[in-house]
Amino acid sequence: MIRHPIRQVAYLVNDVRASALAHHRLFGSGPYFVADNIPLRTCLHRGRPAPLDHTSAYGQWGDLMIEFVQQNNEGPSAFRDLYAPGEEGFHHVALIVDDLAETRAQFAADGLAEALYAEMNDGFAFVMVDGVARYGQMIELYEGRPALTGFYAMVRDAAAGFDGSDPVRTIRLG
Repeated sequence: MIRHPIRQVAYLVNDVRASALAHHRLFGSGPYFVADNIPLRTCLHRGRPAPLDHTSAYGQWGDLMIEFVQQNNEGPSAFRDLYAPGEEGFHHVALIVDDLAETRAQFAADGLAEALYAEMNDGFAFVMVDGVARYGQMIELYEGRPALTGFYAMVRDAAAGFDGSDPVRTIRLG
């Protein structure tokens, strides 16, 4: 039994809109929903406060959500742990878990360090675990709360009838 299936794959890019449009054109994915400057009330990089201003584009590609994320500010982050400014590449997989605190403890007990702990303004928390040495990427964890599962459903449902028009759309999170 798979406890935590991969729900999303994510790439760090320099321009989420251009990356989403290119992916759509090549693979037919989308539509993509872009959230600019996602507000965070708390952000810790490896246990220390570190502001993070990021923008993400979310779209559906078959059974998986695709995320393109760009870091808009300078400074350390789970993104900069893998890529210097200007570099792009595959960054993380995301898992929806039943209990974030319990899963964080399980991953820590297995020797995987926490690279990011963040909370959005509404208190929704997510974690980035450093799985690079073992698996080649970061692993994002978040609980399957209705706001999150509803967002995933909205992106998936938009893809079901997607005719290719308006492939990159702006939304607001938090």
